[in-house]
Amino acid sequence: MRTHYIEDFADDLGPEKIIHIFEPKSGLKATVVIDNISLGPAVGGCRMATDVSTREVFRLARAMTLKNALSELPHGGAKSAILANSRCENKELLVREFAQSIKHLTDYIPGPDMGTDETCMAWIHDEIGRAVGLPKVLGGIPLDELGMTGYGLAVAAEVAGDYLDLPLEDARVVIQGFGNVGKAVARFLDQKGAKLIATCDSQGAIVNKDGLDVLELIKARQQGNSVQESGLGSPISQGELLALESDIFIPAARPDVFTELNQYLLNTKLVLEGANIPITHEAAKKMFQRGIMIVPDVIANSGGVICAATEYQGMTESLAFERVKNTIGGNTREIFERTAKGAVTPHDAALQMAQERISQAMAFRAHI
Repeated sequence: MRTHYIEDFADDLGPEKIIHIFEPKSGLKATVVIDNISLGPAVGGCRMATDVSTREVFRLARAMTLKNALSELPHGGAKSAILANSRCENKELLVREFAQSIKHLTDYIPGPDMGTDETCMAWIHDEIGRAVGLPKVLGGIPLDELGMTGYGLAVAAEVAGDYLDLPLEDARVVIQGFGNVGKAVARFLDQKGAKLIATCDSQGAIVNKDGLDVLELIKARQQGNSVQESGLGSPISQGELLALESDIFIPAARPDVFTELNQYLLNTKLVLEGANIPITHEAAKKMFQRGIMIVPDVIANSGGVICAATEYQGMTESLAFERVKNTIGGNTREIFERTAKGAVTPHDAALQMAQERISQAMAFRAHI
């Protein structure tokens, strides 16, 4: 295990550590970035994919720093990535070996992320006694089962709708990515009367302008079928999905779905960032200039980390829902108020809000 400090990542907030892990016997390769721990030990997901770069892990760790600060949690930000296929046969071995490799990084508390789940966190906790997002039987609050991130996105949608005069009843919704987050937010918005008109997974996309049957689509995915194999909508390409006219667009998959080069495709009124860093800063600025309102990831999708922190503090499931509603609702309102006051984009407003709290905490740290 070796520690690197990459100067072009650094600013006043961090990162504090960038660690690359390689274990020749098992083939484990992993990256950990602990960005900032001014507010407390860092909480951040461990994702598992073959193509995650160090820069991406850092950007995700920074998003966690901001997200935890905005959520008023006593935690800093971090992120990790195991560079392997999440469906590999030796997944448990790699996750357990990764856990042993971070045993002495006591200022990092891992949680589930893309490619990992509650079972993976149970393996990590079994090895080092430190993880969030645990199965319920181990005292966890099952955030994926409850759909906590999706619930938070639905809260943001309802608050934003009040400001934009965009009622959720019959609102046309496009969700890019029908994984744990996408399925959950589709379910909660469906309960509020919104219409999911299009969605996708890694194998393709579908559309139905009259509205997809959300519960049937979730059932099809649980049975192992792709969204196209569900037969519930007409097949379209991933590119066509990005350009569909909608009222609400929710990117809920990988980073950088929209960049400065393709942001012009988006034709919607409101974006709720369900994934982490799905829109580059430059693209988000141009979208805002075009009249598209965005609720940034560090606010909109913070339901998961609020739930994880609630679990870590030994609190209840009902309190987790209450904290998600109050925190995301309040932050969404503040984003609208700050953007209305002057020429500040939603992403810049969120950054200001987070930096104000982090700066106060950093002022108490020793400078030796």
